[in-house]
Amino acid sequence: MKRFSFFFRLLPALALALPLTTQRSAACTGITLTAADGTHVLARTIEWAGSDLNSRYVVVPRGHRQQSLVPGGTDGMSFTSRYGYVGLAVEQKEFIAEGLNEAGLSAGLFYFPGYGQYEEYDAAAKDKSIADLQLVAWLLGQCATVDEVKAAVAGVHVVAIDPRASTVHWRFCDRTGRQVVLEIIGGRPRFFENELGVLTNAPGFEWQLTNLNNYVNLRAGSAAPQQLGARSLAAFGAGSGMLGLPGDVTPPSRFVRAAFVQATAPRQATGEDAVLQAFQLLNAFDIPTGIEFAPGEEVPAIPSGTQWTSAADLTHLRLYYRTMYNSAIRCIDLGSIRFDRVAYRALPLDDVKRQPVTVVDVR
Repeated sequence: MKRFSFFFRLLPALALALPLTTQRSAACTGITLTAADGTHVLARTIEWAGSDLNSRYVVVPRGHRQQSLVPGGTDGMSFTSRYGYVGLAVEQKEFIAEGLNEAGLSAGLFYFPGYGQYEEYDAAAKDKSIADLQLVAWLLGQCATVDEVKAAVAGVHVVAIDPRASTVHWRFCDRTGRQVVLEIIGGRPRFFENELGVLTNAPGFEWQLTNLNNYVNLRAGSAAPQQLGARSLAAFGAGSGMLGLPGDVTPPSRFVRAAFVQATAPRQATGEDAVLQAFQLLNAFDIPTGIEFAPGEEVPAIPSGTQWTSAADLTHLRLYYRTMYNSAIRCIDLGSIRFDRVAYRALPLDDVKRQPVTVVDVR
């Protein structure tokens, strides 16, 4: 059990069995961009304001064998990767929150409190039971397409490792650009086609799509002047067509804001341009640590509630990320990795926790 010793640190980090008054943000915002050259880019943030998630990147070769956690033990379903992949893990290397495999499949989990319900764990079926926090790792190693993901999920039992834990939901996208959301409700997996390409947290995905109708009046550009009786009304500045776009950090508001920001973003020429644009757009979704805490509460010594932001180029097989400690965008090129011979590794996203400030020489 020693190699899973950090698991119980993960429970509070995912805002599990905490009173509502003490919960911190365990939030995520995901967007999708397609460049003019056909490149598909999926980008997202991950938030937790309670402590440093000690995130790392994990390189997994073909043929790597893993074992799933199950309630009370480490002897759940065993699985061996058909495809090599790179993942971004939280708290411990087994818990991949976002990743990309060599076949161009992207997979990620998003916090989903209060709405998902996994099936009850049955010890008699432990050899076909997989922990929700390890589902991304398993599917990245097994699947190349969305259809393969759906077939694979139908053959397993997705369970919570601890009954106090919050649920999550997932998004998957293959190299064709087809994207789905998986939610497990009443113990049954449900897949939703995600043509919009946006995902946040609770409530459920269908509710979030319906809620967009409340903002049917929003549009890009500026509102036209109008006359209100004897009074002439005019916009104060550019962008007034989006007046009323929610700016708070709740999941429904972030979903609406992401949908409109993504839809109005100019299409970029190349995949790399789209990746850079995705990071710029997601700047608007960073969550400052301080707003999570009431006056007088002790604030953790981390620089941001948004601990990292990532982007996956499914066409050119590149995984990009930046962190709360280092805003420089870093890239892992899966095309340069020999997954038939590379060694398994798990390394911190940041070598150091504080980057020095570069002084510009203007002499």
